Amino acid sequence: MRTALTIAGSDSCGGAGIQADIKTMTANGVYAMSAVTALTAQNTTGVIDIMESTPEFLKKQIDQIFTDIRPDAVKTGMVASTGLIEVIAERLEFYKAENIVVDPVMVATSGAKLISDDAIDFLKEKLMPLASVITPNIPECEVLSGMKVKSEADMEECAKKIYEAYGCAVLCKGGHSLADANDYLYANGTGEWFHGKRIDNPNTHGTGCTLSSAIASNLAKGYGMNDSVRRAKEYLSGALGAGLNLGKGSGPLKHCYDITGRWAEGGEN
Repeated sequence: MRTALTIAGSDSCGGAGIQADIKTMTANGVYAMSAVTALTAQNTTGVIDIMESTPEFLKKQIDQIFTDIRPDAVKTGMVASTGLIEVIAERLEFYKAENIVVDPVMVATSGAKLISDDAIDFLKEKLMPLASVITPNIPECEVLSGMKVKSEADMEECAKKIYEAYGCAVLCKGGHSLADANDYLYANGTGEWFHGKRIDNPNTHGTGCTLSSAIASNLAKGYGMNDSVRRAKEYLSGALGAGLNLGKGSGPLKHCYDITGRWAEGGEN
């Protein structure tokens, strides 16, 4: 069976973070493993507290995974401190990890910065050059490229600029910032638009985690980058369209809406 590892924080309400990643990977037919970077106390209305893992303990988690059940793909999520980023990058390079999907969780769609400037610099310097693909939203694209993104033409220019700077494929996510569901992938010197249908569902907690984990799952199963992104977007649209409605805030997705369906195919090898 194909395998995937998520290196991310825990979401106590189960809608984002490693919980969303594990559900997504399972629904997409791969065996999911996790290395926890932080515990959070949160629900659909917000985060009230965070307790980070130590770099030493995170290293032990990653070592135990790679020396026993080697992952076919790795997804990283929000990592807020330089020490954790350094450990992740060093271990992934040491084990020659493949199919690395980096969700560079730096800036919320509201514009609020989620990690320090030092951590952003470490992310860019240490982790992004190891990535097969990164999946920034518009505010994160702006941080990484140093340019404002106000249109689809800007998204194309921005993705190419980041690709040339860090050598990894870039999926620039339109999302709420441009009031559409269209994403732009720049990989291997060429770009492709993935047009999505805007789904009328306010429950979008964990959509970024879900998309990046679905991409990692498909890469683990041997799909090419463009096909992995296409399948991941279709899966995400289905999870949103299933219309799960839980919690008092922006609720979670229905990750297992098609648990034995076509998304799970191809993970048995």
